Amino acid sequence: MPPCPRATVSLHPFEMTERGQRGAKGQIGLWDAMKSRAKSVVLVVVTAMATLAVVLLVQNWAGAEKRIEQQLPRLYESDDDEFRRSLSSLLGPQIVEGNKVETLLNGAQIFPSMLAAIRAARTTITFETYIYWSGSIGRDFVDALVERARAGVRVHVLLDWVGSLKMDQGLVDEMKLAGIQLERFHEPHWTNLNKLNNRTHRKLLVVDGRIGYTGGVGIADQWRGQARNPEEWRDSHFRVEGPVVAQMQSVFLDNWMRATGALLHGDAYFPALKPAGDLSAQMFSSSPSGGSESMQLMYHLAITAARSSIELANSYFVPDEMTLRILVEAARRGVKVRVIVPSGHIDSETVRKASRASWGPMLQAGIEIAEYQPTMFHVKTLVVDGAFSSVGSTNFDNRSFRLNDEANLNVLSREFGAAQQLVFNQDWVLARRITLAEWQARPWSERLLERLASLLHSQL
Repeated sequence: MPPCPRATVSLHPFEMTERGQRGAKGQIGLWDAMKSRAKSVVLVVVTAMATLAVVLLVQNWAGAEKRIEQQLPRLYESDDDEFRRSLSSLLGPQIVEGNKVETLLNGAQIFPSMLAAIRAARTTITFETYIYWSGSIGRDFVDALVERARAGVRVHVLLDWVGSLKMDQGLVDEMKLAGIQLERFHEPHWTNLNKLNNRTHRKLLVVDGRIGYTGGVGIADQWRGQARNPEEWRDSHFRVEGPVVAQMQSVFLDNWMRATGALLHGDAYFPALKPAGDLSAQMFSSSPSGGSESMQLMYHLAITAARSSIELANSYFVPDEMTLRILVEAARRGVKVRVIVPSGHIDSETVRKASRASWGPMLQAGIEIAEYQPTMFHVKTLVVDGAFSSVGSTNFDNRSFRLNDEANLNVLSREFGAAQQLVFNQDWVLARRITLAEWQARPWSERLLERLASLLHSQL
């Protein structure tokens, strides 16, 4: 008997068996589970990244150490031995004798002197700066450094990453190709994301371990000239000889080791230094990693010790409440306090507005404040009683006192102090004094902008 033919069922292309439907539903269920798992992973990653961003922001926004919260008792005056011992023992390093310090005004004096020292180098050059921008003076420094490196001089250059963003990469490559060891301080990397707000603001040049330079100048064409117009910034820099140059070298090596892990030592960097003059001096430095409050404490100590006069010239003058109280107290006990700050010629209007917001108590106490008129005022000097002078890179603001790495040369000498007072008086003549009545009469719109700017006080 022939087999019966099998019945065949023709399915419509869009029809599906029950098993197929169950299989499809299983695949859909698996896909939904995978999508849910992926969303969970993405959520975890996003949350982790947001948390990390907040942590890094907090770490970069706030200083790691406690602030100075109590005013210093006034135990001595600026020319007392106790003041000198406090500078050495309490704050350090030791004050050393036998130094010579030459004051250089504006780029017309500063740059030729620095370039001449570089071109005369025989063994080593160590150079740390915040601002290095492309331009004619940047080109001049590269040429001088490259020539010395090719002549066998060991050249080490440390540039702040933020401050050198306007520098052509070609200049960096040229220096490295010539054998210059060049590093950028806190260039962004996953290992230092919590330190991006810590910049090196120090300005240091040491040649052969014997000649040092420090002050406020940056390597940019804005500092060229004689401060005759807004295109020529006003600044001071200082050429140093004597035993204190070894301290300047040590300050450079502090950040060089942090940036490279390499130690530079030996006679090429620390030669025996003989007396070169009759000035007592110390190279004072601060860093969030090694005592960010020490620079502010040094300023407070000097202001508290003032007996008759304080001349303060600073490009970014945004004092905190404690510093305001110390300045006001000095004025109330009869100290003549004068402050020179920038006028509208400034590279940060936010800083200027935050500064002006704080002037009321000082003007009421009789402190004289004047705005330098011809150009951007970038000087950073403090002279107390004509006996103590502090010059260098430090601004009178929270960024310098708590966030940046800074370096100042402190000099205890009436001769040097008189020279700085003379320079201050020359600048004072070119500044316009702001009266209490004028400050009180400023329009509400200006007051509002100043109030908003002061909210950023911790970062200025």
